[in-house]
Amino acid sequence: MKHKPIFTVLAASLLAFCSNAHAQQAWTLQQCLDYAAEHNIQLQKSRISQQDAQEQLKQYQAALFPSLSASVSQSVGYRPFQESMTVVQNGMATSTNNKVTENGSYGLNANWTVWNGGINHKNIEAAKLQSQITEVQAEQSLSTIQEQIAQLYVQVLYTTEAKHVNEKLLETAKQQLDRGQERFKLGDLAKADLAQLESQVASAQYDVVNAETQIAGYKRQLKELLQLGIEQPFDVAESEMADSRALDPVPEKTEVYNAALNFRPEIRAAKLQADAADVQLDIAKRGYLPTVGLNAGIGTSHYWATGQKGFGEQVKRNLNGSVGLSVSVPILDNRRNKTAVNRAKLNQTTTALDLLDKQTSLGSTIENLWLQATSAQQRFKSAQAAVQSQETNYELINEQFKAGLKNIVDLLQARDNLLQAQQNRLQSKYTTILNTQLLRFYEGGQLTI
Repeated sequence: MKHKPIFTVLAASLLAFCSNAHAQQAWTLQQCLDYAAEHNIQLQKSRISQQDAQEQLKQYQAALFPSLSASVSQSVGYRPFQESMTVVQNGMATSTNNKVTENGSYGLNANWTVWNGGINHKNIEAAKLQSQITEVQAEQSLSTIQEQIAQLYVQVLYTTEAKHVNEKLLETAKQQLDRGQERFKLGDLAKADLAQLESQVASAQYDVVNAETQIAGYKRQLKELLQLGIEQPFDVAESEMADSRALDPVPEKTEVYNAALNFRPEIRAAKLQADAADVQLDIAKRGYLPTVGLNAGIGTSHYWATGQKGFGEQVKRNLNGSVGLSVSVPILDNRRNKTAVNRAKLNQTTTALDLLDKQTSLGSTIENLWLQATSAQQRFKSAQAAVQSQETNYELINEQFKAGLKNIVDLLQARDNLLQAQQNRLQSKYTTILNTQLLRFYEGGQLTI
């Protein structure tokens, strides 16, 4: 028993170590997507809206059945200066000279709307549509967040690969500075040229630090989408994408659009909202129809004063029941029904315009993705050849600089040209891959980076 605290501490330490190791594990894109689907606050709110719509549907379904309520009331009366009084209760007159009296009544009442122009059934239909709308809107929120995660994830990969390029150039710049310092000591290099080499190293270091800062910023935005706390470490699984992926065929924009019209949640939600507007117009028109209702009740009461019969006897004698039928026909309703119909028609037009706007916006988004993917793919093909040419040129000028055949201006110009070519190649590669994947996502596929 003396060793139990030691074992507890060891177990807790092991658990903390495992938890920390898991927390620091690099996240793949799929892990980010899966985690966000469960923990993102916006998505959790969307699920709450779904549950709220379901509750509303159940309430409308329950309106088809009768309602039942019970009532109990008790009262005590006190008349200090009255010598006698007569109380009428349930059609019976009772005299008493008591100053203190007690009265109670008990009832059970039922009401049932037999027919109200079919509004109850239409309310159920509208509630079902609203439930479907909230479900599709949740899918829309998920799709939006998935796109944002994919874009940030690709930015991290792109900037990480760009940082590696900058690190290689930094290493080369340091070697050139070392060589320049040797030449300066030998009097073979001017002090101004040596200063330019030092400036080149500082510039390369700045590029590396700037890339690291950008990566940290993109990771912070990813953590925000994943709802990860500030104290929780986060990293992305680094994986340099093969250049061949940027040469994959770009999906045809017309095919993507036609598929997206049936698949994308924002279009499905807009169509459902248009259907719901039609139902609301039907409900508004039914407001002109009569309403038929049934009601029934059973009740009893008792009255206490000196000389009155007992509680049980009074409850038995005063027991009564009733059944009623009511018909309500709207004649003059201060324009309520007409206003409701007109507003429902306006809402119907609005939802039709919303659907058209969503379709136009979707087409524009898909066309923009297609243009970015195709143009970036063409730029990537050109950038590949440019990088090879600039690498060869830079290596040649670097060797000539070491041999004293090229000056510092030629070397720096060659470095800048190579850096620009490499950045162009990386940017066009990742832009092509990202937009191609987004096109496939809009077509109904999965996001795979």
